[in-house]
Amino acid sequence: MLADLHMHTPLCHHAMGEPEEYVQAAISKGLLEIGFSDHNPMPAKFDQSRMDLEELPTYFQIVERARAAFPQFPIRLALECDFIEGYQDHIRWLATQAEWDYLIGSVHYIRPDWEVDNPHNLNKWKEVPVEEVWTRYFTEYRKAAESELFDFLGHPDLVKKFAILPKGDHRVFYLETLDAIADHKQAIEINTAGLRKDIREIYPSKTFLQEAFKRHIPILINSDSHAPGEVGMDFDKAITLAREAGYEKVLRFEKRKRIEYRLPG
Repeated sequence: MLADLHMHTPLCHHAMGEPEEYVQAAISKGLLEIGFSDHNPMPAKFDQSRMDLEELPTYFQIVERARAAFPQFPIRLALECDFIEGYQDHIRWLATQAEWDYLIGSVHYIRPDWEVDNPHNLNKWKEVPVEEVWTRYFTEYRKAAESELFDFLGHPDLVKKFAILPKGDHRVFYLETLDAIADHKQAIEINTAGLRKDIREIYPSKTFLQEAFKRHIPILINSDSHAPGEVGMDFDKAITLAREAGYEKVLRFEKRKRIEYRLPG
């Protein structure tokens, strides 16, 4: 049995289904527990594919409603937080607003006007060489690790989403970032959502994960669900990938404390 600790709610404006539907899907798939980690509120200048700050109480209410409906099933409360240079204090403030079970740190922006995984920004890929985009992305990811603001880091190589890839060995872009993740004792997730995107590949790649294992970087397995039908999706493939990279254990979180358990099977 696995936990699935990366999923969203309609408050982010690009997910569907109520929290209770996600819980029911998790129970039907035999999951250990789930966690809601909707996109964190940000100042108005950033994209609004996220809840407004005024909606945080609503977020708490709908998660508590799901907990009340399924009192025997563990449901964790979390946020997926954008790491954006200069907004670290905003994340520190958000961390005080609830008894979170964990905070996910993710990189979506490589500059304030460029959310690298947003299809509306595909034209921006023509502005700079792909190598520069990847370099910028992994530089920001390294900074996210170094900030130590988060309990684990999300979809490590999200920059590959649209299958716009540099030539050659991709390790040149991320080995320094992996060193930082290890040095700052951060964990990363295996995120199956990549299989549902243009790249048709789990985040991160097998090579990335093998390098993470060499550095003793802990992992989680998550779906990044934006609909109830995506809960626990392709976890069999994620388990296989984790084992091929050398992993035998994964993490879950409660009240920002790591709990290690063995991969099933």
